[in-house]
Amino acid sequence: MFKTKSIATKAEASDGLRILASRFRGHGVPASAYDVWMPNLGPTEKLLKEFKARKVDWAEFSRRYRDEIFADSSIDKDNRTIKNHGQKFTLRLLQRIAQDETITLMCQCAEQEPHCHRHLLAKILQKKI
Repeated sequence: MFKTKSIATKAEASDGLRILASRFRGHGVPASAYDVWMPNLGPTEKLLKEFKARKVDWAEFSRRYRDEIFADSSIDKDNRTIKNHGQKFTLRLLQRIAQDETITLMCQCAEQEPHCHRHLLAKILQKKI
């Protein structure tokens, strides 16, 4: 099961594994606020800055974030047969863990913020990858 929360929201036992899915840890965020920091699951700095500056709307942000998650890495160029295929392996691992325990995906956005990548990430993880 996947849940989403703001990193500022109080931790609860029902959160299970708390993953900070953000490129930035955030000023003043203690490591005790999360179990694992996975910056690779956050949007790139460029995309995040464009969204915050309102240079891209939510639909464009959502599309580009999904593209980033599944984009091949530069390492793939050096491998003819073995490809990383973006974050697929990480996503599949999280899906497997979520079969047995709750995973809470977190970032610095406010708890009630509907336009946050953590919600997109939860939707991606709820589908077969």
